[in-house]
Amino acid sequence: MVQKKIAVVTGASSGIGAATARRLVTEGYHVVAAARRLDRLETFVKEAGDATAVACDVTSDESVAELAAVVARLDGPLTLLVNNAGGARGMDPVAQGPVADWQWMYDVNVLGTLRVTQALLPALEASGAGSVVTIGSTAAFTAYEGGGGYAAAKHAQTALVGTLRLELAGKPVRVIEIDPGMVHTDEFSLNRFGDQAKADKVYAGVKEPLVADDIADCVAWVATRPQHVNVDRLVVRPIAQAAQHKVVRES
Repeated sequence: MVQKKIAVVTGASSGIGAATARRLVTEGYHVVAAARRLDRLETFVKEAGDATAVACDVTSDESVAELAAVVARLDGPLTLLVNNAGGARGMDPVAQGPVADWQWMYDVNVLGTLRVTQALLPALEASGAGSVVTIGSTAAFTAYEGGGGYAAAKHAQTALVGTLRLELAGKPVRVIEIDPGMVHTDEFSLNRFGDQAKADKVYAGVKEPLVADDIADCVAWVATRPQHVNVDRLVVRPIAQAAQHKVVRES
């Protein structure tokens, strides 16, 4: 019996992470869905069948170690890690931005990616054909007013990814970055603002923003290329968004 390849997806309880977990099951992976909200993950496992739910907080060393332990007990090679867990808080100017918000964004987006990657990299390398896919943002290379904390964290995350690619050169692990622009999910902007009206305003008038399944499609595409093909960075925006600050809105 051929063992199924294993994929780990962090932040898999909603949005891009949930869509990616669902998509990778259809691509033939045994998906380890990791997030803080275990009830949502268990619902996914019941629907998907061939999957494993793991309660995981990427800001906790102990929690990430337990994730790695669960993966090690599974029957099959770990070939794919999708670092998706992340988020933004607030749109305050640098002069007034709460340090606690900046610290949370750095811990989740940057140190969370670091913790999970460090914990699972030995297994990815041992598979002989591993891939690390990190979900970044177009904020990783463009600053904008009110986005200082998030942009700073995403700039740091992309520096981590680029450095990792250099350091793993010659080893059987691909390092891939996907940087979405405007993606309309149920929770990202709501979590950022804590207010539904403000969250809805982000997408107001935008005819067709990206949705979570669009990014899941990108993850599946890069992950299923031949192993010698490394898509270093994939930037994806809706057609209505030409740049971070240039969005066409219909009245």
